[in-house]
Amino acid sequence: MSVMSSPVEFLELLAREAAPVEFEGPLVAARAAGLPAERLAELEQAKLVALRVRALLERRRRRETELSGLYDTASDLAGLRDLDDVLRAIVHRARILLGTDVAYMTLNDDERGDTYMRVTDGSISARFQRLRLEMGDGLGGLVAQTGTPYVTSNYQEDERFRHTGEIDGGVGEEGLVAILGVPLRLGSSVIGVLYAANRSARPFAREEVSLLVSLAAHAAVAIDTARLLAETRSALEELSAANSTIRAHSSSVERAAAAHDRMTALVVRGGGMEDVAAAVTEVLGGALLALDAEGRRLARVGEIEEPDRADIVEAVAASRTEGRSVRRGPLWYAAVVAGAENLGALVLRPDGELVDADQRILERAALVTALLLLFRRTVAEAEGRVRGELLDDLIARPLRDTDALRSRARRLGVDLDAPHVLVAVGDDAIAATGSARQRVLSWATTYASTRGGLAAARDGRVVLMLPGQDAGGAARAVARDLSRVTGRPVTAGASGPSTGPASLAVTFAEAERCLTALGALGRAGQGASTAELGFVGLLLGAVGDSGDRDVDRFLTATVGPVVDYDARRGTALVKTLEAYFGVGGSLARAAELLHVHVNTVTQRLERVGQLLGADWQRPERALEVQLALRLHRLRTPPG
Repeated sequence: MSVMSSPVEFLELLAREAAPVEFEGPLVAARAAGLPAERLAELEQAKLVALRVRALLERRRRRETELSGLYDTASDLAGLRDLDDVLRAIVHRARILLGTDVAYMTLNDDERGDTYMRVTDGSISARFQRLRLEMGDGLGGLVAQTGTPYVTSNYQEDERFRHTGEIDGGVGEEGLVAILGVPLRLGSSVIGVLYAANRSARPFAREEVSLLVSLAAHAAVAIDTARLLAETRSALEELSAANSTIRAHSSSVERAAAAHDRMTALVVRGGGMEDVAAAVTEVLGGALLALDAEGRRLARVGEIEEPDRADIVEAVAASRTEGRSVRRGPLWYAAVVAGAENLGALVLRPDGELVDADQRILERAALVTALLLLFRRTVAEAEGRVRGELLDDLIARPLRDTDALRSRARRLGVDLDAPHVLVAVGDDAIAATGSARQRVLSWATTYASTRGGLAAARDGRVVLMLPGQDAGGAARAVARDLSRVTGRPVTAGASGPSTGPASLAVTFAEAERCLTALGALGRAGQGASTAELGFVGLLLGAVGDSGDRDVDRFLTATVGPVVDYDARRGTALVKTLEAYFGVGGSLARAAELLHVHVNTVTQRLERVGQLLGADWQRPERALEVQLALRLHRLRTPPG
């Protein structure tokens, strides 16, 4: 490698997706070439950054693969009708998605009261493939009995499970070490267990557990659909005398399958909540309301009144407990859940009675809704992180490549060469628990992105970059709206407008000084800009935490007697002083401005002299008095 080793070489390694060990190459070459220590330190830092970028890209690539796999799984299962084909497809997809040595499935035998091996993928042991597990025996029997996912990195040494000779022998002959098992749920019942296993010790990450749970949810629905279709075919063959009843049942089953296929296709196409609601009402008729976990409306199709909040909470709790949709009066409720997390509810007002298959359609719609909400959350979180990282880079010093920053901003729909204002939100907005801080940042991210701007957390504060030229208006709007969200007064200082990435760091510093000045002026819970505070704001912005006390002492010592005199007697000495200084010391012009006689102005100024001392008009005293008057005016914001 050339002695001209530089950080660019790490970009080339990233571009060709080199292995981690190859990132040591530029450093080895640089040391061999005898480059100075500072160049070696620079290359070491560049290597570490490049490896972090590689790890981030790898995680995102893996997440994309998992989501794509879920989509593909939903699409594949929707096209299968034979139960054996469904089971084989599920197990094979589980092994591929989690990248394990073996995947298998056991189904519960209600007659014998145990669970037995039904399908395997990657297995080589005949003994293992014939295993039957009593409820509570081994990892699989415990999952089947409790309906709870279990994971072990070394099964043979894990004492949480009831070991038996038959089970341990089969697992040992297969050579399995690490095992993850999740229940196949159908409503409130567990119909089997889906496993992913390795022949070496391996910890399963929480994301992998969640992925297998999602796949198991798809699998249970697909198994149920396949079973229903098989039962329908059998009934048509065996019960020809009950042809009309069979036909009606078949119709409902086909309707359920068609609805499932359609909703799966919606997920694949990236459809929204309105599309899911429309699909359900087209199949079942009536009207449907989709709500989030806070009871806010996500979508509505048809005429349906929103139930009382208490009724919604009770019905959703019952639906979650039973694992099925529940009826309350004329309405049907289906909880929208992901694992133990409540995401919302679907409320259906059907035109007629719902049969069991119709209820399944509503429940499948709730499952699809949960997937859409989770996907939407993942996308929003990813976009929020990208936007926050961009803003953090824009206000950092020294500023990096401005052309690259412009390119990143354009991909997010932000024009850095357009006028923007920077708004710094005070610590009072996030001086709470971690969840409250995250809620504030989430609100700021949404607030900024909907307006074509950016938001980020920086040095314990939240900063927003918003398009426009009215910095003061933006600060007041942020303070007002965020105060409603947090339920506590929020202070916001702003500066700008700023054009171009190079000026944003300076504008951010000015916004922070404005925020400090507002605190010194006693205007916590309000919003203002540096332009509105003027030179006084610039002075106070550098004062620090003691600014409020310093301002109080200065005002009391300089114009305190005049302010107190006005407060006690209802006079206008402060107003007269402001007018007098504002017209350059002209008595006649001050009288005209105040709409009073010149003698009145003279008498008022004589009273000021008695209160402040005869030397109050000397240049150095006059400057202090004017500054104090300005501070006094800023302490009472306009409007």
